[in-house]
Amino acid sequence: MKGDIGVIGLAVMGQNLILNMNDHGYKVVAHNRTAEKVDEFLQGPAKGTNIVGAYSLQELVDKLESPRKIMLMVRAGDVVDSFIDKLIPLLDKGDIIIDGGNTNFPDTNRRVATLKEKGIHFIGSGVSGGEEGARFGPSIMPGGSPEAWPFVKPIFQAISAKTENNEPCCDWVGNDGAGHFVKMVHNGIEYGDMQLITEAYQFMKDGLGMTHDEMQSVFIEWNKTELNSYLVEITSDILGYKDTDGEPLVEKILDTAGQKGTGKWTGINALDMGIPLTLITESVFARCLSSLKDQRVEAEELFGKKESIVEGDKQVWIEALRQALLASKIISYAQGFMLMREASNENGWDLNYGNVALMWRGGCIIRSAFLSNIRDAYDIDPELSFLGSDSYFKGILENSMSAWRKVAAKSMEVGIPMPSMTSALTFLDGYTTARLPANLLQAQRDYFGAHTYERVDKPKGEFFHTNWTGKGGDVSSTTYNS
Repeated sequence: MKGDIGVIGLAVMGQNLILNMNDHGYKVVAHNRTAEKVDEFLQGPAKGTNIVGAYSLQELVDKLESPRKIMLMVRAGDVVDSFIDKLIPLLDKGDIIIDGGNTNFPDTNRRVATLKEKGIHFIGSGVSGGEEGARFGPSIMPGGSPEAWPFVKPIFQAISAKTENNEPCCDWVGNDGAGHFVKMVHNGIEYGDMQLITEAYQFMKDGLGMTHDEMQSVFIEWNKTELNSYLVEITSDILGYKDTDGEPLVEKILDTAGQKGTGKWTGINALDMGIPLTLITESVFARCLSSLKDQRVEAEELFGKKESIVEGDKQVWIEALRQALLASKIISYAQGFMLMREASNENGWDLNYGNVALMWRGGCIIRSAFLSNIRDAYDIDPELSFLGSDSYFKGILENSMSAWRKVAAKSMEVGIPMPSMTSALTFLDGYTTARLPANLLQAQRDYFGAHTYERVDKPKGEFFHTNWTGKGGDVSSTTYNS
């Protein structure tokens, strides 16, 4: 009996996905560039299963039923292209290659087109959930060649996480790089969520002077509210974890955050598409700032920086902080969906935003209770341009506004940096302001560069230039929108 699917790459994610597939009755053929890794896997975690090994790509291909389905769980970039190039001569028309890594979506666009010319289907699929998700049920976001989806769908939906209604957290996203784009936005929102939580933690620790046990209790309680989510849950676990000397382990971890690029890609694409992804981009910059550890230590001493204690009823501040965190979190998701909407329109992907929310409901890192409400919002209005306009989320934003402003203002006053939480509030203030000061900005551009402007008393699309000094002339520059 031949294998149902082959997986290349036996790092932790690859191994756990293979074991997950095996649990659901699929025969998997495992391959790794290093033969010893195959032996270690077969004699270790895969021992006693139906998983078989392949020590060459030819053996892998020979052991699979047609159409062959081969999933790459390798480092994104040149490694993926290298395996594709080696597989092409071994495959037949109609066979399927799947990239399950964190790939930048333009690479997926290119690979779909290249392989289509050779009659081979390509799927670029985001996989979220980390090691545990891969093993017991990840969120899976496939896109690429739609002809391939019916052959992959039973496997992917079987191994994916399930909602409380047993709906698989996996569905077809769209053509070409749509799956990897949605995964990229997922990771961008993840950056934002994590930064918001760390800002709340610093406000409690440095502003309110709370102990780690007190903060752990707060996050446990918050997880029983609309903030219920995987990241809030693990934060309570982290704050309660003690090192061997009985002290909180988290305070012994160096405060320099790493990143693998997906948050940066999200910000770059937002700038390219003209979408104000302010919160997520601030979260990326916060990681960049954290990496300047030596400079920050010197600057603190140079400026004599000290945070002031936040005065007042601690429980009142904790509730205000909860509301501010919730409202900011909504803005993080809202901006992410704005970016997906623009990308869908630009690329003709026809994304189903309710389905995206469903795919994120379980298994993935940003899974949270209110994703069900996001799905409901897009079921009611599939063309919803701003998530905060939905009645449920509008109500939360309005009810949280006073507390949100209170926390933002106090953080500025006492010197606690909260870049993502404050930028979320500033975004909403800007988004809900009918007339912004960009009229003055346009006048400045026209003054020094003859870039022209539109008038409120003339039809939109008609451009004007003023010779502001009487010396600049009447010739205008080319006008375009970024």
